[in-house]
Amino acid sequence: MIVARGVAELRRARAEIEGESVAFVPTMGFLHAGHLSLVRAAVDRADHVIVSIFVNPLQFGSGEDLARYPRDEESDIEKLRAEGVHTAFLPTVPALYPPGFATRVQVRGPLAERLCGAARPGHFDGVATVVTRLLGLVRPRIAVFGEKDYQQLLIVRRLSEDLSLGVEIVGAPIVREPDGLAMSSRNRYLSESERADALALQRALRSGREAIERGGRSAATAVENMSRVLSEPATVKSDYVELLHEPDLTPFDDDPIRGRVLLAVAAHVGETRLIDNCVVNIPPDGGQ
Repeated sequence: MIVARGVAELRRARAEIEGESVAFVPTMGFLHAGHLSLVRAAVDRADHVIVSIFVNPLQFGSGEDLARYPRDEESDIEKLRAEGVHTAFLPTVPALYPPGFATRVQVRGPLAERLCGAARPGHFDGVATVVTRLLGLVRPRIAVFGEKDYQQLLIVRRLSEDLSLGVEIVGAPIVREPDGLAMSSRNRYLSESERADALALQRALRSGREAIERGGRSAATAVENMSRVLSEPATVKSDYVELLHEPDLTPFDDDPIRGRVLLAVAAHVGETRLIDNCVVNIPPDGGQ
């Protein structure tokens, strides 16, 4: 496996596999089983896989955890080597954003205005900018993103289509711990009691899913029930609880709940912000 730390090294590594199919997995490192499931999905779809590890400062807001975001470069490299990755790209900030870098990529409209777009202003501009930069450098045929960051997945798909990047954006399912908690690098911040309380996110999603699968027609009622379940532990402070049309992320308002539905929650558990979601497909007759 090639370990590239600069753009020139990445370009040399990419030149070695010119003419063959390449899949790309962008990560922020501290790799766990969820990340590795993305790598395996990429391995299944292309001749070669390139994985980036870069904690992107543009997507962190003031007071967020940029400085303390978990890192373990040595372990990450060994995990990627074991998965058969062709190139691990670990750029520095100056390598990816050199002096004079002055471009920002923005995605607007309902996809970026709700959920984490509202809760973390500027976050998705940072995501869109780094993803565009990385896709331009790697030039993959396929890029794999996790469905845990579902809004991010939809935004990157929109970005690739709008800018005619020619990259197929593939979503990979959420990987969960045995008790149902969605895997996240930030889970390591949780104390033992907070780790137990964090399961409220999954319970809230389950309550909303069960309600609409039983034929519940009111989005407001489903959201109210989810909010109640999410807020039951004292350490959990809800950030958002939403039920939206998928894939455009527009609200249901008073419409009957039909079609593909995204249930999404975010909350601070102690000092740690976590997100989770699920997608439910309700047939036109409501399954009745």
